[in-house]
Amino acid sequence: MTTSPVAIVRVQLGERSYSISVGSNLLGAAASYQDLPRGSSAVIVSNETVGPLYAERLAAALAGFYPKVDVVLLPDGEAHKTWPTLQTIFDAMLAAHCDRSTTVFALGGGVIGDLAGFAAACYMRGVAYVQVPTTLLAQVDSSVGGKTGVNHPSGKNMIGAFHQPLAVVADVDVLESLPERELVAGLAEVIKYGAVADDSFLGWIEASLPALLARDKPSLVQAVTRSCHIKAQVVASDERESGVRAILNFGHTFAHAIETGTGHGTWLHGEAVGCGMAMAADLSVRLGLIEPAHAARIARIVAAAGLPLRAPALGVARYLELMRMDKKAEAGQLRFIVLEGPGRAAVRGADAAAVAATIESFGG
Repeated sequence: MTTSPVAIVRVQLGERSYSISVGSNLLGAAASYQDLPRGSSAVIVSNETVGPLYAERLAAALAGFYPKVDVVLLPDGEAHKTWPTLQTIFDAMLAAHCDRSTTVFALGGGVIGDLAGFAAACYMRGVAYVQVPTTLLAQVDSSVGGKTGVNHPSGKNMIGAFHQPLAVVADVDVLESLPERELVAGLAEVIKYGAVADDSFLGWIEASLPALLARDKPSLVQAVTRSCHIKAQVVASDERESGVRAILNFGHTFAHAIETGTGHGTWLHGEAVGCGMAMAADLSVRLGLIEPAHAARIARIVAAAGLPLRAPALGVARYLELMRMDKKAEAGQLRFIVLEGPGRAAVRGADAAAVAATIESFGG
């Protein structure tokens, strides 16, 4: 088997710094894990869709480093990103006599990454974990930066912790088995990075959408690597989202309202983010921050990726109610990530009338 070049992105967080490896033939290669600290055991947390495809391959790669490797399979989907599912992980780890030297491996998409990471943050007050993301969305976004957690019926990701992984192993080969809808959803987060931080990258995305949708591996590696570079820089400067890191939530205030309002799992996270970015760009126009042509460009790229542009009809009052529960809201005041120009974003307050006008214009 030929070895493809591996792109390495460093997340600089002092003694908690770690590497993101991006390339092909990584998931089942022992070399991908050889620099991790050794321990008594490893626990692979995956789901019933991904586990049968890749858990055995990952376990074989880890066997030379850990005396015991256990696998925990969870139900698949955002609807299962809950406290009872988290308890399933704890039950399995306790039954396997895991101790503080155990390393958890999150093998799956964003839901598995968040669940396994939160379990690692809590088990015996914190054990190590490694992200092995198997969706495009997880590779470019949720696996990087240490956000972990579960959903609550009142809001998405409301219960959780910051807990940085030891490493991220992003193998683009696994994207071959990704359903088309999931691939498209992942492109939303790629588009986001260009919109908020790098307009030249946004131009590359727009030109490369046909190749990305065709799963061209060099294009996927470039998209994942550049996205991770941007996120790594932002996380290094604001690990706990007290300032600039909030820009990575562009479109997410609208998106989380869509996800919660329709029931977690009805819309994929990336689908909601795609629509949410178009809505946030529209709001930016209404606030006098960007020209209508730039908002139209964002919407055009979102649509070209195959992402939805029409919001679910929840009603303005319901949207506003959900948005006031968003983590960026302060004292019930609405705050949004808006665009101030190509590749530039900021957190701004917005009056309810402007937000309502945006919601109505997108059919919400």
